[in-house]
Amino acid sequence: MDYSVLAPTLLVEADGPLRIITMNRPDELNSFDDALHVGMRRVWDLLVDDEDAHAVVLTGAGRAFSAGGHVPNFLRNHHDPVARRRDIREGERLARAMMSCELPVVAAVHGPAVGLGCSLATMADFVVMADDTFMSDPHVSIGLVAGDGGSVTWPWLTSMLTAKEFLLLGDRIPAAEAARAGLCNRVVPADEVLRTAKDFAHRFAALPAQSVRDTKRALNMHLLDSANNVLNFALAAEYESFGTDDIKDRVAQFLAKDGRT
Repeated sequence: MDYSVLAPTLLVEADGPLRIITMNRPDELNSFDDALHVGMRRVWDLLVDDEDAHAVVLTGAGRAFSAGGHVPNFLRNHHDPVARRRDIREGERLARAMMSCELPVVAAVHGPAVGLGCSLATMADFVVMADDTFMSDPHVSIGLVAGDGGSVTWPWLTSMLTAKEFLLLGDRIPAAEAARAGLCNRVVPADEVLRTAKDFAHRFAALPAQSVRDTKRALNMHLLDSANNVLNFALAAEYESFGTDDIKDRVAQFLAKDGRT
């Protein structure tokens, strides 16, 4: 299977029956520009056709798992409804493609998982986090509806009250608290995250293929049912929120503070 069409922003390497997917924008904390967004949506279809792949590890290059959306694109989407619609549709396709993937997916969260990065982790099947990192979904706090997956997955992984607390407030969730809340499976030292993720991925890969894949499919039908009920509204509401003054003002403040304007 030729994954080179996804490079350089998304790298896929073989480790026996595993496919190691690495978000490769380390200088931008693996934030999702247009190319990474499209690549992350396409990779799940390529994996389905990779007959030698039996499990997946998802991670990020550099010090972050993923910082989520590419902040300058937020202002672009505020002013450009065509780009906004394209991003929203890509978000829907990405979420559905990942949740429909038959292969077990292990997220190796060695650094911060924020926004869409956090959603990717919660759409995985097994999550390993570094003990010194955190998850966060700050959509609401910057003026956006949490529409790219969190509103679908969080109530299943945690409780509805917990989902409301962290999605509405956007607070950072340290690894130990994420484990208690049901957002990750294992917490290990940072230098052991990838190895631990690979170890569990190899365990998944060694299972009988049809039984593991169809059991995962059966379980993910709960998530896909939720996606069918929630995702279209949540993304339509996120589209609307991109047009508000709240997102324009808060992103402008962030970029000014960050020295990018």
